[in-house]
Amino acid sequence: MIKLNRRQFIALGIGGAGVAIAGNWLRQETISSQPVPQSSVDLTPIYQSNDGLLELDLEARERIVELAGRQASLLTYNGQIPAPRLEAKPGDKVRIYFTNNLQQPTNIHYHGLHIPLTGNADNVFLEIESGKKLTYEFQIPNNHPSGTFWYHPHLHGLVAEQLFGGLAGLFIVRGKDDEIPELKAAQEEFLVLQDFSINADGKRTNSAHMSLMMGREGELIAINGRINPSIALSKGGLLRLRILNASPSRFYRLALEDHSFYQIATDGNSLSEPIEVAQLLLTPGQRADVLIRGDKESGQYSLLNLPYDRGSMGMMGGRGMMGRNNRDEPITLATVNYEYAVESMALPSKLNSISALPEPQTVRRFELNHGMSPAVGMAFLINGEPYNHDVIHTQVKLNTIEDWELINTGVMDHPFHIHGNAFQIISRNGQPESLLALRDTVLVKRGETVRIRIPFRDFAGKTVYHCHVLDHEDLGMMGNLMIEA
Repeated sequence: MIKLNRRQFIALGIGGAGVAIAGNWLRQETISSQPVPQSSVDLTPIYQSNDGLLELDLEARERIVELAGRQASLLTYNGQIPAPRLEAKPGDKVRIYFTNNLQQPTNIHYHGLHIPLTGNADNVFLEIESGKKLTYEFQIPNNHPSGTFWYHPHLHGLVAEQLFGGLAGLFIVRGKDDEIPELKAAQEEFLVLQDFSINADGKRTNSAHMSLMMGREGELIAINGRINPSIALSKGGLLRLRILNASPSRFYRLALEDHSFYQIATDGNSLSEPIEVAQLLLTPGQRADVLIRGDKESGQYSLLNLPYDRGSMGMMGGRGMMGRNNRDEPITLATVNYEYAVESMALPSKLNSISALPEPQTVRRFELNHGMSPAVGMAFLINGEPYNHDVIHTQVKLNTIEDWELINTGVMDHPFHIHGNAFQIISRNGQPESLLALRDTVLVKRGETVRIRIPFRDFAGKTVYHCHVLDHEDLGMMGNLMIEA
């Protein structure tokens, strides 16, 4: 079994939980959504909808939390690392009383949710100044898929910094998938993967220029704000892990010693049936739901992050510059422990009915690269141009289907994310994609061409698409998307 290397892997404590819960109870007479019991792995508060309403206070503020046995100053929602988990159902109304007590402006993006893109919903163009408040309010569509989604800041130019500081939380939509008998009976755990960097004084460190070019990675890796947490697995049972990569740049290539993953969902959207995989690659922003069968000898098994090379910036991307880029050796992130035996549980045979999307009305090409821009210097580009807030880069029609060819001519891998509408991968380098699934983020490796098919449904308005290595997004690899009614 591979042991923890403390130079590579330190994780967060869970300080501040009392502050977070107390802060939300201040509105107890009007807030319908209250914390519910926790698992032993995820100790953050959980807020569930009640009578069709998910309502809570949410504050962004820098707070002192315990980090690897010492005090560290991180950016938090309600004093928590990770942020409180929010749970709602299709058809529910969501009302979040948000207060920005950061020293910077910010906003909130509801990553993966299919909700309005304008107003006080999933509007990334809102700018909430320090000390100001805003009530986010929207309704989750009645036909919204159940799944694993999340929320995080998305004010251009500050996205990577604020996410790297700790601002991220799960948003779960409960629905028909949760009623599948085998999934309902499985033990369910949530894993939020984050990395951080602090100095000797417990302050967040500033990323050097090339760290921003590469996409910052921290030497401190956490699962649910904890060091190597223990996850119980019953012998004969099923463990359902709902995993989020909430790091701004780090890729996670996960494996569990002597066990397979049975993947049942990508980016919150269920597959037609479980798919057995030995490893699970999650780029920034991606989620996956997997089942693990308790069919091995009782004992302890390491959940590992395996090395992954996501590319480099020429000579400056050598080992000295890239030593933290998942290249060195496997890292133990958590330990799965067999604790008791239950009657043997079967995998579900059928999860969902998924149909291939119809042929598109339009095909577009997007080239991902980096280069120099007169306005900003080194920039990351889409179709040769850095992001411009005032330009509509792509205009589409509501209720149409388009194919986008994503061509990576650069030297680094880029995970590509579109706000508001999930898509299907059609092909990679001209070869048909074997897995029929809906996603909101797709990895485009260096030298690769990926074709995706997007249905623009339900909601018109202005939103964005971008690389989800968030330093690359902040440095220009983003475009404005106008969906016209």
